[in-house]
Amino acid sequence: MNQVQAAEITIEVPKPKGFNITDIGKLISSAIQLLLIAAGIIAVLYLLLGGIQWITSGGDKAGVDAARQKILQAVIGLVIVFTVWALIRVLEGFLGICIISCPITIPTPF
Repeated sequence: MNQVQAAEITIEVPKPKGFNITDIGKLISSAIQLLLIAAGIIAVLYLLLGGIQWITSGGDKAGVDAARQKILQAVIGLVIVFTVWALIRVLEGFLGICIISCPITIPTPF
C-alpha cells in the first residue's frame, strides 16, 4: 500500500503596521453605538426641517401637510431609535454582555 503523507503548510499574514483593532466585538459595539447616535441626530435634524417647512409654508395646505408628514416621520424615526436602544440594553442585562453600555471608543486603523 502506498501511503501519501500530507505536508503541513502554514501561511502567516502579517498584521498591518499600526493596526489597533484587536477585538471584533469592540468593533461591532462601536459601530452600533455610532449608528444609533447618527440615526438620532438625523431624526432630530429631520424634525427641525419639518418645523421650518411648517413655519415657512405660509398657510398653504399642501405645504403644511408635507411638513406634518416630515415631522411625523421624524418622530417615528426617533421612536424606532430609542426602541432599538432599549432592546439592546435589555439584552445586555439578560446576557451579561456589553454592547452599548461600554465606553464608546471609535476604532482607528492607526
